[in-house]
Amino acid sequence: MIKRTVVSLFAMLAVTSHAAAQTCSGNPVAIQILGSGGPGINPDRASAGYLLWVGSQAKILIDLGGGGFLRFGQSRAKLSDLAMVGITHLHPDHTSDIAALMWGSNRAREAALPVFGPSGNGAAPDVKTFLNRMFDAKTGSYQVLGPVLGTEQAGADRPVLDVSVVDATKDEPTKVYDRDGITVTATRIPHTLPAIAYRVETGGVSVVFSSDQNGTNPKFVDFAKNADLLLMHMAIAAKSPPNPGHAAPVTVGRIAQQAGVKRLVVSHIGQFNLDEAVAELKTSYSGPLTVGADLQCTQVK
Repeated sequence: MIKRTVVSLFAMLAVTSHAAAQTCSGNPVAIQILGSGGPGINPDRASAGYLLWVGSQAKILIDLGGGGFLRFGQSRAKLSDLAMVGITHLHPDHTSDIAALMWGSNRAREAALPVFGPSGNGAAPDVKTFLNRMFDAKTGSYQVLGPVLGTEQAGADRPVLDVSVVDATKDEPTKVYDRDGITVTATRIPHTLPAIAYRVETGGVSVVFSSDQNGTNPKFVDFAKNADLLLMHMAIAAKSPPNPGHAAPVTVGRIAQQAGVKRLVVSHIGQFNLDEAVAELKTSYSGPLTVGADLQCTQVK
C-alpha cells in the first residue's frame, strides 16, 4: 500500500512538473516548437509545428503536422489568442493536424482567423483550394467542418478561416499581415512543392521560420538578414548528397552565418546521427545554436 502511494505521488509530481514546463507564457517574445520531427514515425518528435508567443499569448502558429494538435494542447495555447496561421507548404507532415485543431478546439473566437499559405502548381493546389477540398460543406473530406469556410462566426468551437494565397513564385517578399504591433512577410523557398518562409517582426525583434528548403535561393539570406532568431530545418544527415527538398547541415549553417542571425534553432530532425549533423553545421556557423525538441521554448527577447 505504501509502495503504491509513493509511486502515485511520483507520477503526480512528474505530470505537474511536465505541465509547468510546457508553456512559453511570460516571455516578452518566444518561440515554442510543437513538433521537431519530420514525416517519419518518431517516438519522441511530432511533425513540424511552431508557435510564436508574445507575453502571455500564442499569437502565430506556423504549420501543424501529425502530433501537433496534442502538442498545441500541451503548450496551453488558445485558439482564441492566435492572430494568424502561416502554412509553409502542403506536405502532410506540415498540415495533417489542421483539421484536428479546427474540430477539437473548444476556444471561442470573436473574429475570423487569418490563414496564409502558398500558391499551387501541377504538384499541389494553392492553400485556399487545399482547405476547400478538406472542409467544403458539400464536397469536402470533412464536410462536418464546412462552417469554418463561412463568412459568419461559426460557433464556439468552429472558428471561421479567412484564407489568403501567397504567390510562391515571386522573388521579392510579400507583406501578409500588419496589425496590433505584429508584421509578417513571406517569401518563396525552394522545395519539392511550392513553399514559403515567414519573417515576423514584433516587440523590436525579428523571427524567421524557414521550413523545408534546399538552400539554393540566395535571396533567402537577405530575407533572414540580422534576424534575432532563425529557425531552419535540418532534415538530412551529415555528408548527404544534394537533395531537392532539404539543405544539408553545412548549408543550413552557411545560410545562418551569411545572414548574421543572433541565434539559429534547428528542427524537423530525422532519425540520423544528430551529433554528426551538428558537427557538420558548426563547420559553417559559429553563432549560438539550439537543437530543437518538442515543446521547447526559446526566448527571443
